[in-house]
Amino acid sequence: MEYVSTRGGTGAVDFEGALFSGYAPDGGLFMPRHIPSLDRDTLQRWSSLSYRELVKELCSLFVPAKLVPRDALDELIDRAFSRFRHKSVVHLSRLKDGLNVLELWHGVTYAFKDLSLSCTGQFLQYFLEKKQKHVNILVGTSGDTGSSAIESVRGQKNVDIFVLLPKGFCTQIQELQMTTVIEDNVHVFAAHGNSDEIDEPIKELFADVDFARKYHLMSLNSVNWSRIMVQIAHYFYAYFQCAPSLDTTPLPMVEVVVPTGGGGNIT
Repeated sequence: MEYVSTRGGTGAVDFEGALFSGYAPDGGLFMPRHIPSLDRDTLQRWSSLSYRELVKELCSLFVPAKLVPRDALDELIDRAFSRFRHKSVVHLSRLKDGLNVLELWHGVTYAFKDLSLSCTGQFLQYFLEKKQKHVNILVGTSGDTGSSAIESVRGQKNVDIFVLLPKGFCTQIQELQMTTVIEDNVHVFAAHGNSDEIDEPIKELFADVDFARKYHLMSLNSVNWSRIMVQIAHYFYAYFQCAPSLDTTPLPMVEVVVPTGGGGNIT
C-alpha cells in the first residue's frame, strides 16, 4: 500500500512515512493510492466481529505485514484499547423507532478521538522502538484533540509532544485534562487566538521542510492518515450493528448522523 499527496506534487511513501509526516512536502495530505474493495463474503465475515477485531481487519488492509506483522498489529491494537472503560470498546445503544446511538466516549478522555489516537500512539511506539528514533509532535487543539493526543503518547521515551491550546476557548475540564499531566515528554502552552489561528504557526513549521526534517516533526491532528484509518471502523461497526441483513441486493441502507464541531470525525 502506497500513500500519495492529495496535491500530487510529491513521491509516494509507505504507511510508516505517512504516519510520521504532518503535511506532505507539497502541502497536501497523504492518502492511499488505492482504496481497497470489499466483496460480500468479506462483509459477511466482518459483520460478526467485535469492534476490536474489526479494527484489526481494517488496519491490515492499509498496513502491510512486511511493515507490521499481523501478530504485532493485533497486539498493539489490544494495548491501545486496554484502557477503555467498556469491555466492547464501542457500544451501540438501541433507542426507539430505529434510532441508535454509537457510544464513542469510553476512552480515557471521554472523546471519540481516543479510539484512533490510542492506536496511532501504539503505531508510533512500535516503529520508534524498532528504529531507536525520536520525534517531536506538534498539536493544535480546540479542546478534545490535545488531551487525547497527550494520553496516547504520555511517558513514551522516544516522543515529545507540544500542544498549543487556545486560551479561553477550551472548557475547564478540557484545559485541566491537558495542563495537569505531569510527564517529562508532555509540554502544553496556552496561546492567544482561536484554534484556527493557532494552527497557522504549526502549518508554517511543517511548510519549512528542512526544519521539519531536522527536528523530526510530526502531527497527531486529523491530517495524520493513521487517525482516519482507525476511524473508518466506526462506520463499518455501526452499519453491521444496524443493518437487518447482508443477504439482500442491494445491501440495506443505514443513515448515519454525525454531530461534529470541527469535522474531525468525517474528514
